[in-house]
Amino acid sequence: MHKDSKICMFLALIWIATVYAESVIVTSTQSNERKLKSAVFRSPAFVLGPGQVQNKIYLGIDFPKGHIALKGFDAEVVDEGGNSIPLHETYLHHWLVETLYHKMPLTEEQTKAQTRRLHSSNYIVAGNDGICQDDTLSQIFGLGSETRHTSTFIPDPYGIVVGDPKQIPEGYVEDWMLNVHAIDTRGVVNSLGCTECRCNLYNVTKDEYGRPLRENYIGGLNCCYEGTQCQLKEGFQGEIRTLYLKYTVYWMNLDESIVPVRTYILDVTDTGQRSDGSSSGQSHVGCQVEYDVAPCSAGSPPSECIYTREAHMAIPQGGDVIYAVAHQHTGGLGSVLYGQDGREICSSLPLYGQGSEPGNETGYIVGMSTCYPEPGSVKIYNETLKLQAKYSSEIRHTGVMNLFYLLIADSVHNVSVSSY
Repeated sequence: MHKDSKICMFLALIWIATVYAESVIVTSTQSNERKLKSAVFRSPAFVLGPGQVQNKIYLGIDFPKGHIALKGFDAEVVDEGGNSIPLHETYLHHWLVETLYHKMPLTEEQTKAQTRRLHSSNYIVAGNDGICQDDTLSQIFGLGSETRHTSTFIPDPYGIVVGDPKQIPEGYVEDWMLNVHAIDTRGVVNSLGCTECRCNLYNVTKDEYGRPLRENYIGGLNCCYEGTQCQLKEGFQGEIRTLYLKYTVYWMNLDESIVPVRTYILDVTDTGQRSDGSSSGQSHVGCQVEYDVAPCSAGSPPSECIYTREAHMAIPQGGDVIYAVAHQHTGGLGSVLYGQDGREICSSLPLYGQGSEPGNETGYIVGMSTCYPEPGSVKIYNETLKLQAKYSSEIRHTGVMNLFYLLIADSVHNVSVSSY
């Protein structure tokens, strides 16, 4: 039975567009039929002025078609000339790609009429393999500021299999959705505060649906939604820019040598509870996605200013760990996934920039280390896992995240890993 079709990942269901992205380059790395292929695309344009926020969902984006094995997805924000935009000018809060099924191609006018939610009669979210509630964190790929220096490549013989006609409900077709959340921080009074979505800087007291913010909510996604404005320095003026998400997809034609992987996304805010179908108290069920880090006591040494959060969870089906990586925000110190017996499954650490050029911006996480175990060397069994996250608490942080992407495959004998 398919999930219902609320595709609000990171709680951002907003303006929807079906303008198709522009294909730039298609290449391959081998001459035989089983070659690695890649294509470079651009999202539809989005426009940002100083302090402005965009958080759009694009449907019908350009994407490889057919029954294929995905091998990776890279992305970055660029301008009209294809130049990389630094994080200290446009902060990439996150990008996400997800599969969904829809009944029929919709016209641009029909889609624009659905400015808030996708109608369940038209759309079904395909999603990943779990483990959050409903369609929360159901993306296939997704990163944030770390995107330029975080590998998403899946080694041979593994791949994320998509486009299987047997999985597509009768009367529907498969399509791809892209969500881009970007914050322009040129000329703002507090760059970190804007990227952490501090509500006072956005002068926001209600969420994007007009609902009052919950008590003691001081920062997070509910305060930096589409169309909000972060406070600028008095008198600051800057140009309005047209930007794009440039993304590169890697894939291979599917054959019997491909070993499918299951995609799980773990969240350190997961309460472990799941909905019982009632309408009361559901805001505290399951993956909360974001949380705050309170500052440590004044005068405390940095070594004591570390906030640790943990959650316990199980995945539906274990196997060999093929790839793992964490997603954190500024202030993050790393994340570790442990097995039930305390063994370390994967440790993912942040890389902070040390300059001003794109990909090396001081004060920002510009990469996360990844885990690529030898096939069969790291396994997850029918067990309870522990996800641990650490953040610096020298100062307050709001709306931080600690997600953990995990690719799992069934054990296969005599597997050798190769890359390109």
